[in-house]
Amino acid sequence: MIAPPLSPHFSKLVLLAMVILVSACTSKPQPSNPPTLTKANIYINQLAFDVQAPKQAVVALPIGETASRFIVYQDSNMIYQGKLTSQQSFTEWGQGAHYYLADFSQVKRRGEFHIVVNTPKQQLASSTFAIKHNAYFALTAKSLVNYFKASRHTNPRDESIRMNGTERYVNVSGGWVDAGGDQGKHLSQQTESNFLVPQQGAVAAWAMAKSYDSLNRLYDRKALTLELAEEVIWGADYLHRILDSEGYFYTSIFDQRGFAEERLITGYQGAEGDYNTNFQAAFREGGGMAIAALVRAHELSNKTGVQGEFSAKQYLTDAERAFAHLQKNNLRYLDNGKENIIDDYTALIAATELYRITKKSKYLKAARHRAHNLNTRITSQGWFISDDDERPFYHGTEAGLIVIALVDYLAIERNRQIKAKTKRTIKLSLDYQLTLNSQVANPFNLARQTFKSYKDDQYSKQQEGFFIPHASEANYAWQGESSRLASLTAAAIWGGKITHSDKDGAFGINDELAYFAQSQIDWIMGKNPYQVSMLYGFGVNNPPHAKSAGTMLNGGISNGITGATSSLNGRGITWAEGPDENNRRWVEQWLQNSTWYLLAMTAMTE
Repeated sequence: MIAPPLSPHFSKLVLLAMVILVSACTSKPQPSNPPTLTKANIYINQLAFDVQAPKQAVVALPIGETASRFIVYQDSNMIYQGKLTSQQSFTEWGQGAHYYLADFSQVKRRGEFHIVVNTPKQQLASSTFAIKHNAYFALTAKSLVNYFKASRHTNPRDESIRMNGTERYVNVSGGWVDAGGDQGKHLSQQTESNFLVPQQGAVAAWAMAKSYDSLNRLYDRKALTLELAEEVIWGADYLHRILDSEGYFYTSIFDQRGFAEERLITGYQGAEGDYNTNFQAAFREGGGMAIAALVRAHELSNKTGVQGEFSAKQYLTDAERAFAHLQKNNLRYLDNGKENIIDDYTALIAATELYRITKKSKYLKAARHRAHNLNTRITSQGWFISDDDERPFYHGTEAGLIVIALVDYLAIERNRQIKAKTKRTIKLSLDYQLTLNSQVANPFNLARQTFKSYKDDQYSKQQEGFFIPHASEANYAWQGESSRLASLTAAAIWGGKITHSDKDGAFGINDELAYFAQSQIDWIMGKNPYQVSMLYGFGVNNPPHAKSAGTMLNGGISNGITGATSSLNGRGITWAEGPDENNRRWVEQWLQNSTWYLLAMTAMTE
């Protein structure tokens, strides 16, 4: 959850601590909770691989200790031997280790397996993992649906909540809580950052409906269709309630993580979480995704017969009314009064969904306008420009959503010239991501990104790195990047099927992109320097509990690993370093983490 600190007093302490940390920062910041690299380890996805998917482990050996081969065992039976591939020297996250890759993609037998590496000094054995068809859906889909249901907000107090700045009370009941430690409900947060605004709340309903559209037979076979549809409708009913009579959605129902005197329909900003009356959701502030979610809910309700308090027809009526309103009023609701790339891709998704269902030409026209904007924002190198200047697009939550928006748009576009331009944009973006990943030593194949840090109203020179900078327009609000990684997996697969297709390749895409897509999920599932599986209830080592992170649920995914706390540019690495009140940056289960994993799982299963 991206949110203010726990209380005003605590906020001041955190800000003071950050000042101290920043002043102590050096050009090569040292992580405050470095991984243990001087001990030999096999880093591997602790859950599973699909039969046809790329399969790799990272083997780290102390400098001076060597190995040349690895063995894959099923129980005590040796089923595969392979050569370890030595990697370039990699020291960004610490000294003392040399890395090797163990690639066992040729293993397509189903079952439970582990890897063994023998060195002159010791024998290493990995954790056990599964290989099976539709592995992630088969193993995790039910837990994901249960996670969303367990995350419902059901407190009846939300049936009458005051709108900040007025004496008007509104029924805003329903929806899902934002995170394990936050009972707030948000379409978006950090709106004052303008360029790092995340899609929340509504994107979960959209993602679940989108997943069903792709995998309906599997949901039917697993007897999960009813439960999934009920969650989508639960979300759609909430969106109807928070759609104001004027035509805008409320961004937040918030009580400062329980520390405020009153729970309000409100906007807020800053490290103190100061309330304001800017609670009208622009396209980039959740409005676009709320429209898209309502259209998907309309479609799903008609397909399954599942109905909530409001009808499928009402959802579509709401979506069309809200879209018309934002087409006229979006600039009024933006913190800086200027649209940027996030408005473009969220409005594109909304317009695409509306045209897909209604076939009204005005929505195709709107979609073409937004797609044109995105096609002109891509540079010749392959990175996107966020604004009307030179700020590169990067995002800690939804870095892959631009490509996904363009992929969905291609399904409704018939103009060959426009389609060609859009495909070029997707290809440039995916190629650039692969280039970024190969420019430096990167044994884990972790997705890198291009950014400019931001401090004292000044941008730095353009940089590349593994983690988002801590000095950004969002300032105090940085956290682990599980969502970002999962979003890039979904984008790589869906986009790759259009621009990097290989009918015989894993996920239907070429090998390099398939390995990239798999590697981001591997990282989430434990193939990371801390050997932590962020998906709670799965894998060998799960995140620790933290009071500040609140409830931990099976199927929930922790925020994840970040750059070192002391690094303004996100260099180095750290994880759950403490104290407890700060651990929610890494440990807390945020609704979007499971949402983006759901979409990645869907893409990997199709």
